Amino acid sequence: MYQYLLRSSNWLANNASYFIIGIAILTYCVPDLFSWVKGNIQTCILGFIMLTMGLTLTVRDMKELVSRPLDLLIGACAQFGLMPLIAFTLTVGLGHFIPMHKAIIVGIILVGCCPGGVSSNIMSFLCKGDVAYSVGMTTVSTLLAPVVTPLLVLWLAGEQVEVDAWGMFLNILIVTIIPVSIGFFCNTFYGKKDAFKKAQAVMPAFSVLGLACIVGGVVAAVRDQLFQEGLLFFLMVFAIVFCHNSLGYLLGYMVGKLFHFNQAKNRTISIEVGMQNAGLATVLASNFFYLSCPLAVIPCAVSCAWHSISGTILAQYFAWRSRKEDYEKEG
Repeated sequence: MYQYLLRSSNWLANNASYFIIGIAILTYCVPDLFSWVKGNIQTCILGFIMLTMGLTLTVRDMKELVSRPLDLLIGACAQFGLMPLIAFTLTVGLGHFIPMHKAIIVGIILVGCCPGGVSSNIMSFLCKGDVAYSVGMTTVSTLLAPVVTPLLVLWLAGEQVEVDAWGMFLNILIVTIIPVSIGFFCNTFYGKKDAFKKAQAVMPAFSVLGLACIVGGVVAAVRDQLFQEGLLFFLMVFAIVFCHNSLGYLLGYMVGKLFHFNQAKNRTISIEVGMQNAGLATVLASNFFYLSCPLAVIPCAVSCAWHSISGTILAQYFAWRSRKEDYEKEG
């Protein structure tokens, strides 16, 4: 039984993007399938996903945070500086020249203001990046998120919709910091036990399933409105999500070059900056913008799926470049 769970977990981790896209398409055809994923249930699922991230953190990772403060400061500034700025430029900036739906503006800004995505740590591992730095950046941005994310959203999207910054702060605290802390302490005290290690090994499967449930719940909630808006609206959303994500990768890599990081760290900061915690953005959009801007969850949900796909593609490209460079050195 355990071996079956382990194989399933590995398969889901390696094919997360395809699985999430499949769930989104299935839910669009059968919306009642995930109509139950809303409100507190949605929040609890995201909290569980963050708990699984906490289960991977060790005391060694925490010491790594303390020993590399400058690197982490550069990463945090890039994360919360570049992505919100890119989001604002692509939406509000372009909105002066191209008619831009308010939902796209709010949704993309919300994604841009969220911390780094949990799956970025997996991508850094796959591309032979600096995994410790990846975990450190994700941890720091997650710890800063309860304060930084609401303030940035209020500043950048405040004129578009009414933003409950205090409520958003409490929500992020509950669904990120507390679960991550619980996971970290569990790993610290029980990490050497065989049963705990076995549970850790299958956690990726449940993380992917949780993310799929969140995306499915969002699709079910906005399906009718998305159908009314039409194909043009969806294509506009995807175009903005694609540009936001791609520019994050590119500029993140350039930041590493600017500060003379090594190749492994350049790859890591590129992935960390470009991949946002769009699952958190989806929950926040559902909880705080559903009445004032209900379609804002769509850019967040699209980002959930696309960031997984693009992160996998970029990680595979970086890994290929690494193998090619090793082969040239040997030759």
